[in-house]
Amino acid sequence: MNRIKTVSLILMLIFSHQVMAQDAKEIVRKADERSQGEKSSYTEMVMTVVRPSYDRKISFKSWTKGKDKSLTLITSPARDKGQTFLKRGNEMWNWNPVISRMIKLPASMMSQGWMGSDFTNDDIMNESSIVVDYSHKVVGEEIIEGFECYKIELIPNAEAEVVWGKIHMWISKNDFLMLKNQYFDEDGYLIRTENGYDVREMDGRLLPSRFELIPEEEDGQKTIVEIITIKFNDEYDDRFFSQQNMKRIK
Repeated sequence: MNRIKTVSLILMLIFSHQVMAQDAKEIVRKADERSQGEKSSYTEMVMTVVRPSYDRKISFKSWTKGKDKSLTLITSPARDKGQTFLKRGNEMWNWNPVISRMIKLPASMMSQGWMGSDFTNDDIMNESSIVVDYSHKVVGEEIIEGFECYKIELIPNAEAEVVWGKIHMWISKNDFLMLKNQYFDEDGYLIRTENGYDVREMDGRLLPSRFELIPEEEDGQKTIVEIITIKFNDEYDDRFFSQQNMKRIK
């Protein structure tokens, strides 16, 4: 009888672990779709790069389709206006109209800062997928900005080519809002923290409209992104995400 109870307990623990893992992945998937769109998205944003001796503002537009296509256009300041960044599948490109040069970005540049900010090229181009490239586990619960949240740990899959060694995400239970993310390197050291603020309705769904990304070991340094406009699930032809369109998009 004791052996039967032991076996039953083991089976229950295995089943509970599998359900929890599946639930964690589903929570992350819903949060990702809520912020990125189920099919596509269009966003207008203003990014403020804060440094101890200066602040710098960059305005840009971004279009995405699924997880493998994205196009980003810099609209200001004047010296950067017209620069575009394209992702199609595993290929990433940068067009600079000032020098009329198209540059293919190697995978080694994905961890580098985008436009001098604390965001990486990987962040802007959505190169890695938080749903596909990681395993997920609920490791706690916490209240963030007044919202009850799941704390979920993301560990990269063995075959995934990703920037981070581990991610902690705080996602609200009711609306699947991403309110806090912590990013760790391969040795488990915290590298940066991203916080979401000013939750409001945009295109029919609640979302944080302002994000602050704070590097762990850089005093007086952070990057703020404010969402001005966002639209979800418009139709975009695949030809929209092309090198030709990089040169003419406005």
